[in-house]
Amino acid sequence: MKLSQNATWFTLKGFRWIVNRASHSFSVKLGEWIGLLVWLFSPSRVDRAEARCVKVLQVGVTTARSIVKESYRNLGRGLAEVLRLPTLGSGIMNYVEIHGEENLREALSKGKGVICLGAHFGNWEYSAAVLAVKGYPMNAIGADQRDPRITNLVVSLRSACGVKTMSKGFDLKGAIRCLRDGEALGVLLDQDFGGNGMVVPFMGIPASTPFGPVKMADRIGSSVVPMFIVRRPDGIHHDLYIQPALGEAGGLPFGKDVEASLELCNDTMSEWITRYPGHWMWLYPRWASTTGDR
Repeated sequence: MKLSQNATWFTLKGFRWIVNRASHSFSVKLGEWIGLLVWLFSPSRVDRAEARCVKVLQVGVTTARSIVKESYRNLGRGLAEVLRLPTLGSGIMNYVEIHGEENLREALSKGKGVICLGAHFGNWEYSAAVLAVKGYPMNAIGADQRDPRITNLVVSLRSACGVKTMSKGFDLKGAIRCLRDGEALGVLLDQDFGGNGMVVPFMGIPASTPFGPVKMADRIGSSVVPMFIVRRPDGIHHDLYIQPALGEAGGLPFGKDVEASLELCNDTMSEWITRYPGHWMWLYPRWASTTGDR
């Protein structure tokens, strides 16, 4: 085990110990401060994130700096919130208001499962957690980290609210099984899939995109329901917006034209990121395999 991994792990354990003994508001504020510290002491990574922001949003450096700084603040807040999930339990409902829940109910009523389309946007873990607490059968893709202790922690934190975790790399058999059982599967599609993805525009720039969820939706007949969570200005409350299932793409039912369906997914994510740029994870090199941006 690398020294840096041990340092990260024990820091995370200490932070977890604190936030599960402090008030919710203090914990989230502490997470915000930690996010700012990481932003302050990660100049090279921050510079790359700002460059992405400038290129993608066509904004000035000053605006990009403000957006990336807010992104780090939100990541810190989100970390504190997720670490508190076992303590919160059903209390998470006090901090999240759901809009468009009928869209999820309608999609699930068809009995062919639902793919919940999301991104590394806002506190994405809260989206699945709050729906699981409300009784929806929620599954999440991926948790594997370089440090297996953190992987196990992520799985444990999710399960505290009833969210089941599948393996990373898109566990096809498990995903198909849960959808055929009429359950919901959360997928974050804003990931660089390297040589295994299909290149379609994301935020206007060609990006390698995972196409497995789209093909699976077509194969099983599952609805693809976009959902995005937005943090309110007070810093501790959220609004979860569940949109109607995606319809035709390229003049055909969703999934029949894979490229057009992926573009529709990417366009949907891009709209939310453009509207709330400080909610997205700009530190992630989304276009690494297509533009060399790492």
